[in-house]
Amino acid sequence: MFGLGAPELLIVLALVVVLFGGAKIPKLARSLGQAQKEFKAGLEDGAKDEPSESSKSDGTTKPDA
Repeated sequence: MFGLGAPELLIVLALVVVLFGGAKIPKLARSLGQAQKEFKAGLEDGAKDEPSESSKSDGTTKPDA
């Protein structure tokens, strides 16, 4: 996909450890997981609020008086 092999991934991992330190990596991973969970919940909530195609009115029917 991005052309990353094992050597490139090891270099990226080493850079992450150097930049963030070993103690902060679990906190970073936990916060990324929580953000992903909240994002998915927001997408599902948005899909529930959106009206379905079958319930949309195209204006061709008249309401009963």
